[in-house]
Amino acid sequence: MKILNATSLLTGALAGVTVALLLLGANAQSFLAIFLVAAAALPILIAGLGWGNAAAAAAVVVAGLGLAIFSSPLGALFLVILLLAPAAWLSHVANLARPASELGGPADALAWYPLSDILSQLVLMVTVAAFIIGAVTGYDDSLASVVVDQVVVAMKAQDPAYDLSPDVIAQIKSAFHIGWPMMFGTLWVMILFAAYYIANRVVQLSGKNLRPREDMPSTLRMHRFSIFAFLAGLILAFTGGTLATVGGLICGTFGAGFLLAGFAVFHFRTRGKSWRLPVLWLGYLSVFIFTIPAFFFLLSGLMDTRRAIALSPAGKTSETETKDL
Repeated sequence: MKILNATSLLTGALAGVTVALLLLGANAQSFLAIFLVAAAALPILIAGLGWGNAAAAAAVVVAGLGLAIFSSPLGALFLVILLLAPAAWLSHVANLARPASELGGPADALAWYPLSDILSQLVLMVTVAAFIIGAVTGYDDSLASVVVDQVVVAMKAQDPAYDLSPDVIAQIKSAFHIGWPMMFGTLWVMILFAAYYIANRVVQLSGKNLRPREDMPSTLRMHRFSIFAFLAGLILAFTGGTLATVGGLICGTFGAGFLLAGFAVFHFRTRGKSWRLPVLWLGYLSVFIFTIPAFFFLLSGLMDTRRAIALSPAGKTSETETKDL
């Protein structure tokens, strides 16, 4: 852990100002809004991974205050819960290490917080944050129904011949009631993990990293107990009503975690193959274009939940190895 000093606080404050500017820019409702929101987690993660908890905390406080003053206090609170606080916590757990001897490892090595636990905690944080925000805003069947009705009206305005039967509209509303929380949870987990990955690389390139670089294809997995949460969400999704909404959210967030793990397995199993690069591109394109192949990657993530710990020599961060638990 970095020692608290003026440099870390100043770095965190500057990161917080950057975050506030990015999020205020996203309020312009431009086509770049989603990218600005996605990029807003980066300064906090970079500050936390490179300068420690004090910098991350300062970034969250400054960004939250800036958003509350220049935008909306409630909106600022939502962003702190859903984006800023999870980013700060990710940087905290990523910098945790303990003597490897406590886990049966060599006496002159450090054992870093498992990447599988980091990913599982990210998924859990997004799930809880989205549930809190949904409860506060009152997300329910009526809201989903209003959204679908507005979409149908907009489609009819563009094409007067466009017409859907009441049964079809009812089916769309039922699917949207579950599908929207599922898509939201999936997207948010992906955004935060992508921000963590990019921030980790930036800090490593700058030489400010505490956590050594590790082999993600072999270590990025979900915790084995996450399978039970995913199955519980799947069951709840078929119950109907509010419980189905909660189930859809859980399926989306935990499913995104297993999907990321599946991609890591894909990278690991194709390593060293001459045809690796085109197959990787084909695999990613098939997911983003057709969606259905994502289930195969999801299944790969569900089937491989081993938990590996990165080990590094005490006092060094350039060399690592992994140990399965």
